[in-house]
Amino acid sequence: MRGLLVSLAWRSLGRSPRRTLITFVVVAVAMWVILVFGMMFTKALSLGARDATVRLLTGEGQIHAAHYLDDPGVDRAMPEPSGRLLAALNRSPVTVWAPHVRVPATIRSEYRSLGITFLGVDPRKERSISDLPRQIEFGLYLKNGTDASIVLGKHLIERLKTRIGKRVIIMSQAADGHLAEQSFTIVGAFGGADGPQDQFAFTGLRTAQAMLGLAGNISEVSFDVTDDSALPAAIDSLHRAAPPLDVQPWTAIEPFAFAIYQEAASQEVIFSAIMFALMAIGIVNAQLMAVFERTRELGLLQALGMKPRLVVLQVTLESALLIGIGVLIGDGLAALTFAPFRNGLDLGALAAGAERYGAGRVLHLQFQPGDVATLSVAVWLLGILTTLWPARRASRTNPIVAMSQA
Repeated sequence: MRGLLVSLAWRSLGRSPRRTLITFVVVAVAMWVILVFGMMFTKALSLGARDATVRLLTGEGQIHAAHYLDDPGVDRAMPEPSGRLLAALNRSPVTVWAPHVRVPATIRSEYRSLGITFLGVDPRKERSISDLPRQIEFGLYLKNGTDASIVLGKHLIERLKTRIGKRVIIMSQAADGHLAEQSFTIVGAFGGADGPQDQFAFTGLRTAQAMLGLAGNISEVSFDVTDDSALPAAIDSLHRAAPPLDVQPWTAIEPFAFAIYQEAASQEVIFSAIMFALMAIGIVNAQLMAVFERTRELGLLQALGMKPRLVVLQVTLESALLIGIGVLIGDGLAALTFAPFRNGLDLGALAAGAERYGAGRVLHLQFQPGDVATLSVAVWLLGILTTLWPARRASRTNPIVAMSQA
């Protein structure tokens, strides 16, 4: 009997090619929109906002001296990692870490003075935790921690009316309270988002320590972990290793970026729900029309002995085939859409808007087969549920009335 019902359901798809095609288009387009805009694009925005923060010096977590985040000055320095803290940083779930000297400063060229954040970094470690060293557009990045050169944002160089090879002066408060001042040669210019370009200036870690009189102290340690689920365990481990220090996840350090990340995840659910509702309306409408057009056929089947529950099953099987094929077509269209952008989607003229949203210029669309399969099965099952009403209506057809219809 099951084989007969499947055969009848399959043949029914060809009896009304127009209705079948319309249902295929409705389901396929809805599935494509859900995958491309509801999942891939929205998730790319949320992850872009997260990565733009995490990969911009912050890391997935940071360690500071107590109350540094309340007043991030040179007098809130901490010793470089050693002993138990160093051991905790060098074992799982922490994967990489990098020390920073970070202080507010003034940069002065021949023509202009501007406020910036002055950073001393270890170039080797910085490459593993930050994207900025890979965003050099002109010149070179720092060579090592003792490098006495400086790397500025391309836009900051333009605002200062200077260029690579010229010298600028950095002024900031030193650890003993006096005004520290040092001349640096610009060796590189990095690109990327306008905010970091205008905000940061980089030199070697040891050079910054010597200039500010920090004697081996640093402002912070940024670190990454194996995955998001391991972050709480890493925070707890580092807290135990150095109780006086303040260890915080990126979600606490950058609450605005975290809010955008959560909002984008919520939008993904809301957008998918709206598209599914529209798809469900189309499916129910098509199946109701099919039931009305096949009143005589369904009545005849019941007159020949088919029980109402089998009529429900047959109509449901037809819907399952229709929706299943439509979902597969939608998956294929989404895969074809993703293929040209597997290395990232450059937003071009829209980049400024994306940066205000918190994302970067390039969005890395997410097409993960596991997530696609899960979403496809969910849409297929929910689509079948929406056809139970037309199927039940079909099972209530009175055979005598149905047979009397022309």
